[in-house]
Amino acid sequence: MATTYESGSAVLSGYYLNPSSWSISPVARDGERLPPGRGRWMKVPAAAALAIVPLLGATFLLFLPLVGFAVTLHAIASLVVNAFHRTATELAGTMSPGWVPGEAHFTGKAAEHAGVEEKGPSARGDALEELAREIARRRSSSRA
Repeated sequence: MATTYESGSAVLSGYYLNPSSWSISPVARDGERLPPGRGRWMKVPAAAALAIVPLLGATFLLFLPLVGFAVTLHAIASLVVNAFHRTATELAGTMSPGWVPGEAHFTGKAAEHAGVEEKGPSARGDALEELAREIARRRSSSRA
């Protein structure tokens, strides 16, 4: 594995490649610093630098138009999606019900099935009635 150097480090003279920014930087004298920025630098031989530079340029030349087309298509697609999203949101707003579950509406109308439920004997109801009688008895005895 090649030795890597941080940006801004003092290095020996030669050619240094930064793969994250796709750039090659020449260092003329020993002790000069690498350019600042992100990424790590690798020292490459002069012959490799001469071979890499045209490849980096050709890659840039080939992909630059593709990037332009991709950005343009993305912008058009986002406009179309936003138009449909806005329309769908407006449609959903008109089709929502006039009531919200859990919200109280005091209209004074009787419920459709009011009183239809069968009411059988309830032990709980008897216990509540007895408790109410006990409370009333204790209140009356405390007043006297």
